[in-house]
Amino acid sequence: MTGNAQSATAMSRRGFLSALTMAGAQALMLPVSNAWAQGNKGPALVTSDNMRPGIPYGAASGDVTQHSAIIWSRADRPARLIVEYASTESMRDAHRVQGPAALEATDLTAKLDLIGLPAGQRIFYRVHFEDLASPKHYSEPVIGSFLTAPQHKRDLHIVWSGDTAGQGFGINPDWGGMKIYHTMHQMQPDLFIHSGDYIYADGPIPAEIPLDDGGVWKNLTTPEKAKVAETLAEFRGNYAYNLLDEHVQRFNAAVPQLVQWDDHETKNNWYPGEQLLNDDRYTVKSASLLAARGKRAFFEYTPIREHLMAPERVYRAFSYGPSLDIFMLDMRTYRGPNTYNRQPGVSADTAFLGSAQIAWLKHRLQTSKATWKVIASDMPIGLIVPDGKTAFDNLSNGDGMPLGRELEMADLLRFIKNQHIANIVWLTADVHYAAAHYYDPHKAQFQDFTPFWEFVAGPLNAGTFGPNELDYTFGPQVVFKSIPDDMKPRRPPSDGLQFFGSVRVNGKTEVMTVSLHNLEGDKIYGVDLEPSLTKS
Repeated sequence: MTGNAQSATAMSRRGFLSALTMAGAQALMLPVSNAWAQGNKGPALVTSDNMRPGIPYGAASGDVTQHSAIIWSRADRPARLIVEYASTESMRDAHRVQGPAALEATDLTAKLDLIGLPAGQRIFYRVHFEDLASPKHYSEPVIGSFLTAPQHKRDLHIVWSGDTAGQGFGINPDWGGMKIYHTMHQMQPDLFIHSGDYIYADGPIPAEIPLDDGGVWKNLTTPEKAKVAETLAEFRGNYAYNLLDEHVQRFNAAVPQLVQWDDHETKNNWYPGEQLLNDDRYTVKSASLLAARGKRAFFEYTPIREHLMAPERVYRAFSYGPSLDIFMLDMRTYRGPNTYNRQPGVSADTAFLGSAQIAWLKHRLQTSKATWKVIASDMPIGLIVPDGKTAFDNLSNGDGMPLGRELEMADLLRFIKNQHIANIVWLTADVHYAAAHYYDPHKAQFQDFTPFWEFVAGPLNAGTFGPNELDYTFGPQVVFKSIPDDMKPRRPPSDGLQFFGSVRVNGKTEVMTVSLHNLEGDKIYGVDLEPSLTKS
């Protein structure tokens, strides 16, 4: 434990109770679970015994700040969310906050924003539901914990990845389920960034998938995963499906999340205004309508905090003390149509992040006092992601000076250089393999930027692809990639080619160590990044 963590742990009981009072906490006598005494192996499925409500999908925390966190769960009937929490594992001094009712309007999901928490402190919590039809009938508890963001320098550890249950590869009980979540759990990170493709709403899960080696991948199936998602119920069912996995539930209870979305939360390569005229799988032809339903389910089923003035806004920022700020982007909501992407001037067709998000990002980067600025992006910068034969889903369009969507990125990178904003690292997923890219202006066609690193991870439990073709406009150099150039695409998780990344920041030296890991947790690449003395 670092000195700062010790100080937080040793904060006076009066100070902690004062913080709880700020949250509006009230004492409540409820049955105390013995799960902590049993070793806290994590939540099993908490099912109903008819008299008690059930909690079929566990609990999760997310959008953690120095003094707040979102707690999420779902009941099996109309019930009221109740969260007890304390700064000690024994929960002896647990305090209670009564949350909202989980009703049919939110598919029985509920979230509670705990506020007034102490910074840099592990918080232990229990989630209960009280049956609204039979008050005083409580569910068995689901137990979890999270670490609030620090105020002072200390060691930090983040893991990130993306792409869950894609290409038809879902929960395979014979193989052991979504095992990579167990691997990440074993690393005991402070925080997890899910970099998009949280679900595959456009990817049905069949009972079996024949494999090249003559074997069969066998999936757990549900009715909502039998077809592409079009209705709100089907989108909700996609999120519920992933939560059937025991490893996912245990990970969610132990590690707070920052989540973002990309295309598969709606449909592959979608953009606002798109009409799905050539996809016979869909009776709903409006991508915007599908996306609205998909985003509703995304906010219902993830521990994301709703923005007060823009309830559906996904982009946001978090401070993790003096050493680290995290900027979560949204490269899907504000883009123009997928085109040939070589327009010579800025227009509505060349939007990617969009003007409002770009202005927000510039301002937050310019005013950040943190040593490191991590930009969590749902798509890589310099990898070409085609959409059919003539259009592009990403901003990259091939070699040459910036055109189309690249104009937006060129403007951002030039701004970062001109404002002397140092120590920016990009984390991303999307392409279903792991890689380390160094963007070097001396090897770029557009050179008005400061060198930076981009690290790619994934998939978590999906088919493995790649590698993608490079676009040298911004000078990406492949320092490492996790797969061979001649690999056959759509490799199953059972091939072991599933990847996640790790970021560690030393609390004393502020050296950032970035590493990429395989399904077993083995480090397959790592680099130490020294912080620049230049401050923003």
